[in-house]
Amino acid sequence: MTTLRILNEKNIPNLPWEEKPAGYDKPVWRYSKNPVIPRDLLPASNSIFNSAVVPFKGQFAGVFRSDDWSRHMALYRGFSADGLKWKLDPDPIRFQCDDPEVGKFVYGYDPRVVWIEDRFYVTWCNYYHGPTIGVAWTRDFETFHQHENAFLPFNRNGVLFPRKIGGNFVMLSRPSDSGHTPFGDIYLSQSPDLCYWGRHRHVMGPIGNSWQYTKIGGGPVPVETSEGWLLIYHGVLQSCNGFVYSAGAVLLDLEKPWKVVGRAKPYLWSPQTPYECVGDVPNVVFPCAILCDAATGRMAIYYGAADTVTALAFSTVQEIVDFIRKHPQD
Repeated sequence: MTTLRILNEKNIPNLPWEEKPAGYDKPVWRYSKNPVIPRDLLPASNSIFNSAVVPFKGQFAGVFRSDDWSRHMALYRGFSADGLKWKLDPDPIRFQCDDPEVGKFVYGYDPRVVWIEDRFYVTWCNYYHGPTIGVAWTRDFETFHQHENAFLPFNRNGVLFPRKIGGNFVMLSRPSDSGHTPFGDIYLSQSPDLCYWGRHRHVMGPIGNSWQYTKIGGGPVPVETSEGWLLIYHGVLQSCNGFVYSAGAVLLDLEKPWKVVGRAKPYLWSPQTPYECVGDVPNVVFPCAILCDAATGRMAIYYGAADTVTALAFSTVQEIVDFIRKHPQD
């Protein structure tokens, strides 16, 4: 058997980590002290969830979704020495933008953050006559420069790959509607400059009679491995009491990432704990960030729980790739 290699990742010796509990046989296990970020960490926060974390200057930084007491959705920056105890700036991020029409920030939510070449890029669901994908960059988490929105409304779950492919930036997205979308497939688009997007390709859609039969969407930034791009994504089913959000895994081709190499049939984890099942939106796990240590293959996965708090789970690249191989979609 070919040895699995992790590509284009850095060593993170201080990666937050907890060993798998004895006798536990699932591929992903939860941090025993979840939630790692409570709903009221900020003075006026109603909830803090669906947020993105990256290594930064030997520690960690991130962009966080927080809904305040008026239920306004905005993005905040935060910092942590260990990835577990966080301090968030109480003021929302003020994006700098050359075009005041694009820069008029109505609301923003569900960010992802990725390092590409020489800077961090932030993507998020940005309101411009409906939800679309906002794009910005920063080097220091002090100043954030906003680009043009990537796509027309309506779109969500914009996830950039951590390197250019064929000379282009590559982004996953999930075209949607203006509301609580009851449908959705994952698509891929390419851009030479983060302004003009095209070469749109269908990646994959929901699967009937399963945990992901209503809609799916990209999760954290994909992890590059010798077996393909490892993407953790969310899938949704419609229950008699509303949507249920779970997390699954898929491998995509390295050079043609709209092609599925392998996809797990079961979910990786689903809402089962009180903080995942009880909150503003019950029964939700929504992964948005992965810290991956190249030396060990360990992964710390940050995810929103019940649209209320931010939780943390653990796995390894090898374990999830093995899970995909052992439990393939028919």
